[in-house]
Amino acid sequence: MTDPAAAPAEQPARRTFRERLLRHPAARIGPGIITGVADDDPSGIATYSQAGAQFGLDLLWTMPLTFPLMTAVQSLCARIGRVTGAGLAYNLQRFFPRWLTVGAVLLLLAANIFNIAADVAMMGEVTALSVGGNRHLATAVIVVLSLLLQVFVPYHRYVKGLRWLTLSLLAYVGVLFTVHVPWLEVLHRTFLPRLQLDAATAVVVVGVLGTTISPYLFFWQCSEEIEDMRLRNAPALKEDPTHAAGELRRIRWDTGVGMFYSNLIGYFVILTTGLTLHEHGIRDIQTAAQAATALRPLAGEFAFYLFSLGILGVGLIGVPVLAGSAAYALAEALGWRWGLERQARGALRFYGVIAGSMAAGFGLGFTSIRPVKALFYSAVINGVVAVPLLVLILLLASRTAVMGAHRPGWGTLALGWVTVGIVALAAVAMFIPAPH
Repeated sequence: MTDPAAAPAEQPARRTFRERLLRHPAARIGPGIITGVADDDPSGIATYSQAGAQFGLDLLWTMPLTFPLMTAVQSLCARIGRVTGAGLAYNLQRFFPRWLTVGAVLLLLAANIFNIAADVAMMGEVTALSVGGNRHLATAVIVVLSLLLQVFVPYHRYVKGLRWLTLSLLAYVGVLFTVHVPWLEVLHRTFLPRLQLDAATAVVVVGVLGTTISPYLFFWQCSEEIEDMRLRNAPALKEDPTHAAGELRRIRWDTGVGMFYSNLIGYFVILTTGLTLHEHGIRDIQTAAQAATALRPLAGEFAFYLFSLGILGVGLIGVPVLAGSAAYALAEALGWRWGLERQARGALRFYGVIAGSMAAGFGLGFTSIRPVKALFYSAVINGVVAVPLLVLILLLASRTAVMGAHRPGWGTLALGWVTVGIVALAAVAMFIPAPH
């Protein structure tokens, strides 16, 4: 028989476990996971699809390679925001020439507009393919809906919707259940790939690096940390280090989980298209919508609709992040009031940048610049901006004047500098003409 006296003693233990669970860093995952999913926007899915279609399983290795690199970079950006209580652009202009910051931000804005153009065009195209109708009309509806949500829904509510949309990426995992997967061969080709050292491989690897480690994500994650601080009325760690250990641990968890999720999905997209499109001789994929259409006769209607759902879900996350990151950066650099938690009339110029960049992206869809060209221009500009920007971020994170006692460890900084080297090589490779 159970001793009645033992029952009350168990309740505090259960409460203690629940409290410990709620205090665990994983319980407050937010900016990192949204940043990670935004990295897999429709243009990213198109790039990963092309990698799988063109090279089969031979570029699966790029995802394990980029995971620690992007985790290190994004955690540095998040740490800068949480420690200083200020955005990346604001910190950059405090310690470096203002023209350098403003110039980088304007290039970022241009790259984001081209990226938005590619993303919304693909979302409109896949909507028209799935439910019928005019793709331009579908694109217009998507742009207007996304803009209205950003302008009129407070950040703390809007971000909850974004978190649920992150589940849309699981569609790419679901597609794998429609095809046979030789897992032993997949593991072998992931860690012992058959590398082809030629110009065609270099171009796709550059594309994968460019879409995985993108400057707009640096600004977004730093600013989202500040949005989170404002919601909780939390001071910057540099001013009040009371909760520094817990907050920095939470950032490591948040960023690590978000980047792992992002890269895992990228891995599955390469794997899915490698096992289907590549194996059936379809080697050239221009858009994510084209990849979804090509899957239809090979893996069935279910795979097509799953792939399409993923494109729409990540697009609804990625487009606001693209527009928002440029608005954050420009507002900080020029001293405007900013924040998705503010009402539109309190930050007109901030929301004006969001609206203007989305309108410009939509407008590019009516020009001769097709989504693939828009992606190319975006990749080139990001390649130009990413390297010096990464150098400046690392210099910021290393300075005691910026970070106080909360400078990152040597391991994170070392990974950051390795990222600089790899992205620099990729950026240079973009400008080397392929041999004829």
